[in-house]
Amino acid sequence: MGLKADGSIVTWGSNSAGQTNVPSPNSGFVGVAANAYHTLGLKGDGSIVAWGCGGTTDYGQCDVPVPNADWVGIGAGVYHSLGLKADGSIESWGCTANNVGQCNVLSPNAGFVAAAAGVAHALALKADGSILGWGINDVGQTNVPIPNTSFIAVAAGWYHSLGLKADGSIAAWGHNNDGQASVPAPNADFIGIAAGCCTIWA
Repeated sequence: MGLKADGSIVTWGSNSAGQTNVPSPNSGFVGVAANAYHTLGLKGDGSIVAWGCGGTTDYGQCDVPVPNADWVGIGAGVYHSLGLKADGSIESWGCTANNVGQCNVLSPNAGFVAAAAGVAHALALKADGSILGWGINDVGQTNVPIPNTSFIAVAAGWYHSLGLKADGSIAAWGHNNDGQASVPAPNADFIGIAAGCCTIWA
């Protein structure tokens, strides 16, 4: 997915569940988040548009809660979605079974400034620079390293997690079978992060 300066979204790649079919009007977007089977687009008016989730991949992750307003951030997991509200709270939806707690936002649900979703775990950045995680933790993907401070961004891979520090370094935790949690040296001068997939059974 690519977000254009004019507020439109360009898509490419697999379209097995309609995840590259941007709904009309394709305009007014200020943010985008995508995972295996669905896509979320954040509009400038604070609403969320969701598409994809076709066939057997529909777990409700495209069913944006009402009122669909006052959103300022989004996160797309494989079978669940996250929305950050202007008041600093997070709502989670999808994965109707909620079998590992990936939709159970931690309490107190306040003071959040960013959110990210993996396969079945979620991460949220607090205004104080700490990160909270919930959902599946079978390979340590919600165990934020100590000191859990000074984070300015967060990203969730399928089974691993990343946090960008204010000093430009990256902390990585969770599954590391392909080296996805091994940040190259020198671990410095980073200004952004993104996390993709891994093969957990390798």
